[in-house]
Amino acid sequence: MYKTDVVIIGGGPCGLAAATGVSKSGAKALILERDERLGGILTQCIHNGFGLHLFNEELTGPEYAERWKARVAGDKNISVLLNTFCYSIERRGADFLVTASNAEGLVEVEAKAVVMALGCREKPAGAISLGGTRPAGIFSAGCAQKLINVEGRRVGNNVVILGSGDIGLIMARRLVCEGAKVLGVYEIMSNSGGLARNITQCLKDFNIPLYLSTTVTRVAGKKRLEGVYVAPVNEKLQPILELEKFIPCDTLLLSVGLLPEVEIAGGLGLEFNPVTNSYTVDEYYSTSIPGLFCAGNVLHVNDLVDNVSAEGELAGEFAGKFAKSGLDMSNKIEITHDEHIKYTAPKYVYNNHTGTLKVSFRVDKNYRRVIIRAMSGGAEISKRPAPAITAGEMQTLIIDKSKIINGLHLEIDVL
Repeated sequence: MYKTDVVIIGGGPCGLAAATGVSKSGAKALILERDERLGGILTQCIHNGFGLHLFNEELTGPEYAERWKARVAGDKNISVLLNTFCYSIERRGADFLVTASNAEGLVEVEAKAVVMALGCREKPAGAISLGGTRPAGIFSAGCAQKLINVEGRRVGNNVVILGSGDIGLIMARRLVCEGAKVLGVYEIMSNSGGLARNITQCLKDFNIPLYLSTTVTRVAGKKRLEGVYVAPVNEKLQPILELEKFIPCDTLLLSVGLLPEVEIAGGLGLEFNPVTNSYTVDEYYSTSIPGLFCAGNVLHVNDLVDNVSAEGELAGEFAGKFAKSGLDMSNKIEITHDEHIKYTAPKYVYNNHTGTLKVSFRVDKNYRRVIIRAMSGGAEISKRPAPAITAGEMQTLIIDKSKIINGLHLEIDVL
């Protein structure tokens, strides 16, 4: 049995930052990490591009992780348990009980607050009903990344990538650098799900074709993948099978989306958002149960790890304050939005103090020449023009909370 002020589930970029946030508030934190080392997915992301916003320099994933690990290692308010797998979160009176296991056996942690920083996982082939046989040579993009970057293995020679998320785009470039031929990236949607800079740097710069509104319908091969069938899709995203064609290849990488790791709190009845497949939070990153916080990619999939760390640090600081003295949760307001916006994080704000509020959101499709507005009481309280916004990139709007009079509504005006 362990006792602490705040227990943090997950030792990736969000969990590490959350621990420093807890310590900043004067509380004690315990990180529970299922892997043998801290850092999460960053340990296999050897490409650069991390840390530009938080450290003002370009770092690789392992370098970025080491910066945060050094902060945690030098903080007496932070403890860590590695190789510890968490099973459940329960209420125990006014506190929480987290059950886990490691080499010691059953581990129970009692805490006044919990920060869920579990990140997300990749969707497998079964999630997209990919037809055909089950040969070797089909990997998720993240699995292939680990095999190449960490274990030094080569996954294939002639590769097709299904899905244009950022991991898939980055792996397209990585495979070419390893001597493989990437025959194409196929995306079922009419626009890419990755960052514009990754499309340029990972595909266009390496002459890798991107096929939009096209998907892999089935795979072929017995022991090893021999090829895939691809077809364009109609407006309902259904394959047009009469236009199906065969692409010979020995490897298929799947980059078809990410799912937040939310199962650990599934029995607590938390308010759920079907758009993000995760829980809703307020401006403190608290879920619908006060004291249970959620941030980073387990809340919503972020484009940049810097944003994950920023969310984690804030969530940890608020969790520490909750554990020490509580938080003012009066005058709760729901943030509403128009049909162009899919969701907002946070979903709720407290109209009980001044300061600024950062609202993150994603749009339903690509737009050019728009104005993003925040409205309250029929008046415009914040706006930001944007030459272009895409469905693949998260948007933000900063709001002066002192201007919130009666409700808060976000809208996008297309010019």
